[in-house]
Amino acid sequence: MGSDPQFAKYPNLSLSQDIFNLSNPACHASSRQSSLKKLQAAIKEHNMAPLYRHLAHPVEGVLNSTGEGSSQPPAAAGSSPGSTGVVVMSDMLARRPSTSRSELVWDEKLYDRLVAENKRELDELTKEEEEAAEAAGETEVQAARGKKAELWARVGDKDKAIAAYEAVFENTGVLGTKIDIVLAMVRIGLFFGDKVFVKKTVDRANTLVESGGDWDRRNRLKAYKGLHLLTIRNYNLAAPLLLDSLSTFTSYELCSYSNLVIYSVLAGSLSLRRVDFKAKVVDAPEIKALLGEGQDRLSALSGSLSSGPGAGDEDMTDVETSATPTPATASKVVNLTTLGTEAGVQSEAEAPVDFTSLTKLVSSLYMGQYRSFFSALAAVEDNFLSQDRYLFEHRAWFVREMRLRGYQQLLQSYRVVGLASMAGDFGVTVDFLDRDLAKFIAGDRISCTIDRVNGIIETNRPDDKNKQYADVVKQGDALITKLQKYGQAVRLRGKIHSPDLLTPFRLYFYAHILSLIFIIVYPTPVPLSSQTAKAMATIKPIKGRSIEIDTNDATSNNN
Repeated sequence: MGSDPQFAKYPNLSLSQDIFNLSNPACHASSRQSSLKKLQAAIKEHNMAPLYRHLAHPVEGVLNSTGEGSSQPPAAAGSSPGSTGVVVMSDMLARRPSTSRSELVWDEKLYDRLVAENKRELDELTKEEEEAAEAAGETEVQAARGKKAELWARVGDKDKAIAAYEAVFENTGVLGTKIDIVLAMVRIGLFFGDKVFVKKTVDRANTLVESGGDWDRRNRLKAYKGLHLLTIRNYNLAAPLLLDSLSTFTSYELCSYSNLVIYSVLAGSLSLRRVDFKAKVVDAPEIKALLGEGQDRLSALSGSLSSGPGAGDEDMTDVETSATPTPATASKVVNLTTLGTEAGVQSEAEAPVDFTSLTKLVSSLYMGQYRSFFSALAAVEDNFLSQDRYLFEHRAWFVREMRLRGYQQLLQSYRVVGLASMAGDFGVTVDFLDRDLAKFIAGDRISCTIDRVNGIIETNRPDDKNKQYADVVKQGDALITKLQKYGQAVRLRGKIHSPDLLTPFRLYFYAHILSLIFIIVYPTPVPLSSQTAKAMATIKPIKGRSIEIDTNDATSNNN
């Protein structure tokens, strides 16, 4: 079989972005029209009858007004209303409903022609499989089964595609082929937006790779895992995987290289510590190649890594300068949908996307230019978060977390900050800053207090020792409370000899361990709360495996 990836052609994930654009109210009209034409052409070229029915059917279609407004979940693509055993569900559209009826109209004659063509292809593949079973070997039979699985993946019938891939998987002994099959099923889940199925399948692929997968498939899986973690809002784990994939990216069936850079920059900007952010995002040559100018940008668009000036460690002032658009810099505006494609030619019908906002976001965050940072964050939300199907669902959360990161970065350098001064630095009003900070303070995300009378913000960051002490006190009180409740529940006064009732002994032992931690962390005696002191006083010495619990309190009067 070799090491070349198999089953990597279908499904075409760029079509899922086009479907998303049709239901996205934030998508530009020109981009929506371009996506509509591309989708219509793909449906006719690849005979995608199941997908066409799933999208445009007057009753079952998710793009028509009835399907979009229905409270019932959409049926799986390619499944009839009475069918069972659905493998994955469809979540291909934007969360916000469209304001108008979809322009992907239903044509019954076209659908019948597509169904007939699908049946003809399926009959040919079935005949090929039968002939291979009679006259050829298992390799030819598996090849015919693989073609049948690719047929269902191409036309958009996810249930039959998954079932066909599973059949090929069960009869395949080559580990590399098994990994390719599972990765193809991951892409089917990504195409239809089923996060639960994708997670289960990614874990399955990870198990196969760990059992002896080659370097190429291990490297491809890293990008798959990073993209999946991005879709479920786990940016902390997604960032290192996506950033590590930049230098060895080969999974072009998953997304374009430039889109990978965009996801890496956004995930790294949100989750990485400042030192790692500088090394892996600000100074990364792969990222500079996309966010830079001239030859660096052209190298990134062609999928090759930059070996020119963009690979060095230029000062941030260079990046900031490049963030200022000039009339002569025509390459600063790039079409997002053509990034990483072989043609690399911008379509006139599609609205271009300005990457300057992403460059400005990175540079202003690192340089501490918070007014520019907030402005760039708003532009990034409009140009990227609201346009990409993987980022759209989490756009409000991302903006909120980035605001929090900006606040934390400024406040960590000061003990007291003027409220009006900080509002001026971020380019917002005092009232907005007061309300925004109050939400983070209430959620224990920022350790500070707002003195609105004096117009100041006081930081009260606890050091590590104080935090450990607070955690130990909290956990110790919880353990003692459990012990006290247990004594009240069993209503015992005397000895407990049953081995099944040794839980109080363990809790008592853990409480003593926590007390030792108190002494190590804080040699100075620490006053206990009244509840803790009362609970400790009710515990008598332990004799062997017996435990005596004094219940001489309000509850013992009821015995």
